[in-house]
Amino acid sequence: MSGNFVQDCVPASGPVRVDYAVVTYGPEGISRVASMLLPPAPGVRYVVSWQNHDGAPVPDALERPDVLVVRTSTRGISLNRNNALSHCDADIVIFADDDLTLYPGAPDAVREAYARHPEAQVITFRSDHGDPGRFPLSATRLGRRLPKGYSVASFEITMRGRAARILRCCPEMGVGAPSIHGGEDELILWTALRNGLETRFEPAVICAHPHPSTGLRDMPAPGNLRAIGCAIALMYPLTAPLRIPLKIWRLWRDGKGRLPSVALHIAAGALKAPGIYFRNRDIFNIKTRE
Repeated sequence: MSGNFVQDCVPASGPVRVDYAVVTYGPEGISRVASMLLPPAPGVRYVVSWQNHDGAPVPDALERPDVLVVRTSTRGISLNRNNALSHCDADIVIFADDDLTLYPGAPDAVREAYARHPEAQVITFRSDHGDPGRFPLSATRLGRRLPKGYSVASFEITMRGRAARILRCCPEMGVGAPSIHGGEDELILWTALRNGLETRFEPAVICAHPHPSTGLRDMPAPGNLRAIGCAIALMYPLTAPLRIPLKIWRLWRDGKGRLPSVALHIAAGALKAPGIYFRNRDIFNIKTRE
């Protein structure tokens, strides 16, 4: 499979093209995007998927030839991200939210990483976000068993063009989904790994996220706790009966909530995992999308 992916990042001439797949929500979100983007640069484009736009006009600052704004009536960050991906056609795609600080050297750092590793189909990077100790100490190939303590945020994920055309976020997970308010980041990486896509971590820092993510809150909301249970059950079906009680105990030990409530919501999320997997088999088994 990897040979087919390598071709996507070797243009006949000019810089390797990079699309930022940006997701935003509401008039306030599109205003944040307008102030977030970097100055125009050769081979870099911004594909902005805009939910809950209410017919508002696109800000003048986004009327640029390197910006494509695509309105969508969908709900939930996963469907928003999938909509952005469906409009990307570059050699490399970088995920982005609407409240990031994008670093000017990021597109070149990402291009260079893929040039050094032509076998790679997905590469994750560092961001200035959360606990820096969660990242591996050096560049490494990723497997189904991730480095100890490593967790990924969506805006640290990049992929080659063809991978971006077949990888999708699970629409029943993430902020705005009916019940499972998270886990889509981990699951898209897990999907790439379980389907045999060559995946790496590189230590270059490509952006900053100034606010805590849902997974790093002091007191996770019920939907976030359900996401933890659901993600564990999907990713580790054989060992989930051991992992879930351990996770419940650790969250309680760390003061993340009352033990009965934490246990109830994590278990509820785990019980939803089989149905979510069954309904989204084409998302998790990407060979059916090729």
